[in-house]
Amino acid sequence: MSQENQTMVAEFYFSDFPQFEKGSLLFFIPLLLIYVFIIVGNFMIFFAVQLDARLHNPMYSFISFFSFLEMWYTTVTIPKMLSNLASKEKTISFIGCLLQMYFFHSLGVTEALVLTVMAIDRYIAICHPLRYATIMTPRLCIQLSVGSSIFGFLVLLPEIVWISTLPFCGPNQIHQLFCDFEPVLRLACTDTSMILIEDVIHAISILTSVCIITLSYLRIIIVILRIPSGKSRQKAFSTCAAHITIFFLFFGSVTLMYLRFSVTFPPLLDKAIALMFAVLAPLFNPIIYSLRNKDMKDAIKKILCSWVFTGGPKVKNSPCNAQDTGSIPGPGRSHMPWSN
Repeated sequence: MSQENQTMVAEFYFSDFPQFEKGSLLFFIPLLLIYVFIIVGNFMIFFAVQLDARLHNPMYSFISFFSFLEMWYTTVTIPKMLSNLASKEKTISFIGCLLQMYFFHSLGVTEALVLTVMAIDRYIAICHPLRYATIMTPRLCIQLSVGSSIFGFLVLLPEIVWISTLPFCGPNQIHQLFCDFEPVLRLACTDTSMILIEDVIHAISILTSVCIITLSYLRIIIVILRIPSGKSRQKAFSTCAAHITIFFLFFGSVTLMYLRFSVTFPPLLDKAIALMFAVLAPLFNPIIYSLRNKDMKDAIKKILCSWVFTGGPKVKNSPCNAQDTGSIPGPGRSHMPWSN
C-alpha cells in the first residue's frame, strides 16, 4: 500500500449516533442533564471540603480531589457526545481523538490510584487509629495526590505516542461512543499485536489496585466487627460504605470494559458498558458522597444557604449558622478517625 493511501485518514466518524431528526433529542436532553448534575454535584463537594473546616482531614481531601478529577473525566467525553447528538457532522480529528483517549485514560488511571489511596487511608484510620495522625499528614496527602496524577498522566504516554505513528488508511468509522483504544486500533492498516503488551500492563495495574483495595477493606471489616460499641461500629461501617460503593461502580465497569481480553460483547451491550463506565459511574459519585455523609450534607447545605442569603460563601448572620453549631469538634472532644 502506498504512503499516500496510508496517510489519507485525517478524521474519524462516529457512525453509531442517531441523526438529530431521528430521535437523538431523546438522548441529548437526559445526557445534558446528567452532565450538568455531575459538574455541579462534584463542584459542590470540592468546594464544600475547601470551605468547611470540619472537612479538613485526609479522607475528605481525597474525596475532594476525586470529585475534581470526575469533573474533568466526564468533560473529556460527554460534551463531544452531546455535539454528536446535536449536529449532523459526527466527526473528530485524528489529533482530537488521540487527545480524548489520552486524557480519558490518564484521568481514569489517576482516579483508580486515588481510590486505592483512599482505601489505604481508611485502613490506617480504623486499624491503626492511634498512629493515623502521624502517618497521614497533610504533606503526605498532597504527595499521594500529586504522585497519582503524575503517574496517571505518564503511564499512558508511550501508548498514545505509538498509536500516533500508526498508518490509518480507511475506513474511518468508530463504532463506539467516544475514542477508545480498541475501536481506534481496529482501523489501523498495520499489525497492532504489540498493544497486547500494554494491555497486560494495564490489566496488572488494575488487578493490583483491586487487590490492595479488597485486602484493605477485608482487614477493615474484621477490625470493625471486633469493636465492642455498636454505635462506633455503625459509624465505621457507614464511613466505609460510600468508598466500597464507589469502588464497585468504578472497578466493576473497568473490569467489564478492559479486562475481557478475547471475549466479545454484542455492539449494544458494548456501548451500554461504555456508557456505564464514562457517564453513569461518575453520576453516582456526588449522590453517594453527599447523601450518605452527614458532615458533607451539612457543608453543602451551608454553601447553598450562604449563596441564597448573602450571595457568597462567607456567612456571619444568616439562618445557615443556626444549625448544628454544636456538632463541630472542639479541642476537648474525642474525634476518632472513623467518625469523619
